[in-house]
Amino acid sequence: MADSNPQSSLRCHHCAGPLSKEMETSDWTVAPFVRDSFSMIGSAVGGIASAFYGFNHVMPIVQRWVKGPMWLHFLLGAPPVIVFSSACAGLAGGAVPALAQLASSSYHAAVSSPSLPPSSQDNKMHKSRNSSTL
Repeated sequence: MADSNPQSSLRCHHCAGPLSKEMETSDWTVAPFVRDSFSMIGSAVGGIASAFYGFNHVMPIVQRWVKGPMWLHFLLGAPPVIVFSSACAGLAGGAVPALAQLASSSYHAAVSSPSLPPSSQDNKMHKSRNSSTL
């Protein structure tokens, strides 16, 4: 499948990043379905793991400081664990899709990067593109 527009396949010779807007949104991005799936998986794993971690570390401290029945310990210890778990779920839900995008972009850059040194025409085009954006 050859590109009809030769400008659409231009890549930076330093990082193999796309130099055209059309290329940025084609092969280099993770599909929304995959990104959303990774987000759900990351949120679930982050929330569950941090809840176990939080309860194992917070509840002994609460039991030491507060004397009383177990329901009181749970009532006082649960809110910080829920906040911690929600924060971890949010971070993991954002970080896992970002890592998937990074892996996809790195793979495409490695596969499509030229093994030959850049030609002088590529250097001129890269320099003229950078000077026009300044």
